[in-house]
Amino acid sequence: MRILDGVHQIKTPGPGSASWPTNVYVIEGGDGHILVDSGWDSQESLWALQEGMRLSNLKLRDVKKVVITHIHPDHYGLSSKIKQICGAQVAIHRIDAGFISPRYKDFADLIQKTEELLRQNGVPQDELPQLKEASLWMNKYVTPDVPEVMVEDGDIISNDSFELKVLWTPGHSPGHICLYEKEKKFILTGDHVLYETTPHVGFNPLSGDNPLGDYISSLKKLESLKANFILPGHGPLFNALGLRIEKILQHHEQRKRAIMNSLRDGLKTAYEIAQKIPWMTDQGGTAFRDLPVWDKRMAVTETLAHLKLLTEEGRVSNVAMDGASMYIAKD
Repeated sequence: MRILDGVHQIKTPGPGSASWPTNVYVIEGGDGHILVDSGWDSQESLWALQEGMRLSNLKLRDVKKVVITHIHPDHYGLSSKIKQICGAQVAIHRIDAGFISPRYKDFADLIQKTEELLRQNGVPQDELPQLKEASLWMNKYVTPDVPEVMVEDGDIISNDSFELKVLWTPGHSPGHICLYEKEKKFILTGDHVLYETTPHVGFNPLSGDNPLGDYISSLKKLESLKANFILPGHGPLFNALGLRIEKILQHHEQRKRAIMNSLRDGLKTAYEIAQKIPWMTDQGGTAFRDLPVWDKRMAVTETLAHLKLLTEEGRVSNVAMDGASMYIAKD
């Protein structure tokens, strides 16, 4: 689907239980096309990409660069196959490139660290096996490969028609990037800013010490950008970037208040706090106990990310009690 002169969006499906489609973008250029994100490594996703390009009178062989906004499988998974098909160079931020091996190749250590993190933060022993391996099924839909190009904040990616400025926006992933076209006034936001949902920001062994603090700083970095068109990794296109950022910031303030309220009657683990917070899904508000396994783990790690930020702000303290990490309000 053509969305701007020289810019096309293709929705690629998710495999199996991954019901959310990924928005892939093709940026036409005299020096070859740039593909922004790739979708999952699945037959359905590759076919959707090929058909989408055909309907837009584009050819896969003309893709010369694949730029990945972040390392998650629904954005990075198919990039190696695309490189194999058309010889394109794959570019990703240096930090996320460092996660390819521990996340998709030698991931036994990551699973062990995830299990220990969940245990320390109150996840019951009988739930640990499922929660620690909740994301393993996704690895089937990724072909891990070292990218040719490592980008940094401020780099320019050009194809003789468009100049995309790399904006490092850590939070959803430590090496997440957005791509800003200053002259045409559009920005590709990956999973940093979405219109219909608030992007997941969780604390995990690969997230950094304060991922939510990083995320909020990254959001504020974009507030003053002049962008008439926001092209996200999921969901509809939109405008009014500043207003959407304000809504996301309000959501996180509400979540912090809910966490502080949950601590009024005593010390709690992140798992116990997560049980007291309302969670939103595609079906609306859902109690923690009714969440699917993957969503339940995300709820715990999101709660942890908020607790890490509240600790940085001096509003809560983290203490070890009875072999668990407990949080107490200082307000």
